[in-house]
Amino acid sequence: MVRNVAANHASRRAFGAGVTGKMSLQRVVYGELKQLGLSAQPAIHVVRKVAGAYAALKANLKAGNYGPEGSKRRAKAESTPIRFRKDAAQPFDDRCLSWQLDARTVSIWTVHGRSGRIGFQCSPEQMKLLSEFRRGESDLVFRGGNWYLYATCDIPEPDTREPKEGFLGVDLGIANIAVTSEGTVHAGKHLNRVRHRNRRLRKRLQKKGTKSAKRLLRKLSGREARFAADTNHCISKKLVTEAERTCRGIALEDLGGIRDRVRLRKPQRVTLHSWGFAQLGSYIAYKAARAGIPVVFVDPRYTSQGCSACGHISKKNRPNQATFACMSCGFAEPFSPKCGADDADAVAEHGAPFGRGAWPGRPVDRRIGRLGEGARHWSDANEKT
Repeated sequence: MVRNVAANHASRRAFGAGVTGKMSLQRVVYGELKQLGLSAQPAIHVVRKVAGAYAALKANLKAGNYGPEGSKRRAKAESTPIRFRKDAAQPFDDRCLSWQLDARTVSIWTVHGRSGRIGFQCSPEQMKLLSEFRRGESDLVFRGGNWYLYATCDIPEPDTREPKEGFLGVDLGIANIAVTSEGTVHAGKHLNRVRHRNRRLRKRLQKKGTKSAKRLLRKLSGREARFAADTNHCISKKLVTEAERTCRGIALEDLGGIRDRVRLRKPQRVTLHSWGFAQLGSYIAYKAARAGIPVVFVDPRYTSQGCSACGHISKKNRPNQATFACMSCGFAEPFSPKCGADDADAVAEHGAPFGRGAWPGRPVDRRIGRLGEGARHWSDANEKT
C-alpha cells in the first residue's frame, strides 16, 4: 500500500530529525506525504501511525522490553528507524471509507480516487453489530491472501448485576488451564501436547533453514496461535455461562508480572512464556461485561501453600503438582479445585467493590484482610501468548 511506503518515509524523516511528536512530525513531513500522492486525511493518518509507533517504542525501551542497556536487541531498536511492512494494516475513518450496509458493500479511498463499491461478507450477527454500533475508524488488514476490514463497534455495557450466590473461583494454570471452585477442570493436556509437538518441529525446521522451512515456520506460528485462542475462547465462554446460570460473579487470580517474579530451569521457561493466562483473562472479562457479570481479581500469593481448613502455610503442603496435603492438620484434597475455592472464599471473606462494567476489581490481599490498592484490567496486561 502507498500509505505504508509513505509511513516508512515519514519514519526515516522522524528518526533522522529526532522529531517523533505528532504535531511536530506533521509540520516536517505533511507536504512530502502529499507529494507521494496522499490526500489530506490519509496523510494525517500516516503521521499519527508513525508517531504512535515511536511512542510505543519509547515506552518499551523504558520498560526494558528490548533488554538491558548495551544488549544487541536494544541497540538495534535504538539505532534504526521503525519499518512498516508493505501490507501492514492501515486505519480508515468515515472520510476515507463509507459503508453501504444494505448492499453489503464499501467504498474506500485510493491514490487514484474512490474505489467502486466492493462487496464484503459477514455473519448476520456481525451485520447487526455494524448497523447498530459501528463507530470511528476501521482497519484494512491483509492476511493469508485475503483483505479484511476490522470495524470498531462501541457497544454499551449492561449494568453489572450483584452476585447473589457469591463468586465462582477460577484457578488458572498450565497443566490445567482453568479449574473452578465447583471442581470443573478444563485440562490443558491437548493444548500442551500441540505446543510440544510444534516446538520439536520448529527446532528441526530452524536447523534446516531453507525457504520452504521458513515458510512452514510462519504457517505453524499462526496455526498454533489460532488454536490457543480458540481454546481460550471456548473455556471463557463456558465459565461465563456457568457464572450467569448460577447468579455468581467470577474471581480470578491477578497473575500480572508472574514471569518476572519466578525463577525456573531452562526447560520450564518455554512452557511458562507460552502460557496464555492474560489472553484467557481478557476473554473472560469482556464476555462477563457483555453479560453484566462482575469480575474481581484475587491476590494469588500462598494459594498453592495455604490450607483452607486450618490456614497453615508451608511449601511442604504440596507433595506434588496435583495434590494438596496439610502438614499441620492432615487435610488433603486435589490441588486445583482447592485454589479455585480459595479465590471465591477470599472475595466472600473480604468483600469486593460493586459498580458498572466488567468489574476490573482490585486484588484481594489475603494477608492483611482488605482490598489491595490499584485496580488492574486484564486488557492492560503486557503478557501475551
